[in-house]
Amino acid sequence: METVERAVPLHRLQVPAPQQFPFAMGSFDAVGPLSRASFPHRHTFYEIVFVTSGRGGHVIDLSRWELRPPHLCFVVPGQVHYWENATELHGRVILFTDDFLIDHPGDRELLRGLGERPWFSPVGDDATAFARLIADMEREYRAGQAGFASVLRAYLHVLVVRASRLAEPAPRPADPAGRPALVTQEFVRLLALPGPEVWSVRSCAAGIGVSVGYLNEAVKQTTGRTPGQLVRQVRVHEAKRLLARTDLTVRQVAAGVGFADAAYFCRFFRRETGLSPGAFRRGSGAMHHDYRVPSLEHGEPSA
Repeated sequence: METVERAVPLHRLQVPAPQQFPFAMGSFDAVGPLSRASFPHRHTFYEIVFVTSGRGGHVIDLSRWELRPPHLCFVVPGQVHYWENATELHGRVILFTDDFLIDHPGDRELLRGLGERPWFSPVGDDATAFARLIADMEREYRAGQAGFASVLRAYLHVLVVRASRLAEPAPRPADPAGRPALVTQEFVRLLALPGPEVWSVRSCAAGIGVSVGYLNEAVKQTTGRTPGQLVRQVRVHEAKRLLARTDLTVRQVAAGVGFADAAYFCRFFRRETGLSPGAFRRGSGAMHHDYRVPSLEHGEPSA
């Protein structure tokens, strides 16, 4: 995995003492130069960006959005993103880890949905309301008065819920009650973590504390799909990211998504997508980059 991590760096949120708080926010300048990173990278944390001005583009996974502010953007752990030819980029950046969602655990599911449709262009009253809400969050964060953590969690909850309304997702059946739904939610959360070592039904079942048989029943009952189907979907999506956004060889991509045998990976990829890895890369207009990325673990909040 070392080669893959060099090609698509994995950034961690490090906030300096005495805060040691799984949340940071501010302008692009305040957060640091990596908030405008022009190289493909991924996070172990969530990032919400409210862009108020700028030109260029923002690439998330396999999609590119042209900057025509205002924009509200959501990047979830594991997604590959970067800014492309961005100039005069201004706005606010909000960074937080999964731990920060303790008061509103249901927001994890909302954020996963937003990560699938991450780019919004609020207009009129919506744009004004988001700008005001984010400004209130920043004032609360900067003041750091008693109870500010719970207030920030409440503000974040409102932001996520309002953004989810903008997304207008397709109607979904009501979530089934009980343990199967909870087990499925945890399974989906584990699949969202970067690294092929967790992308297997057996390892996820062990991590959740259930048998493989029960995990199969719970996920099938809740989603109508098997855990194996969801694992294959995650592996294909990650392989597409690596093929489109890195210079890794097909063998290295295979290793990056958990295949020791490159030939078997090629058969798997063709079966799932209808294309060979090479054909997909040629058709995706894969971008090539030659750079080394400094570690974020240097005691400053970064994106």
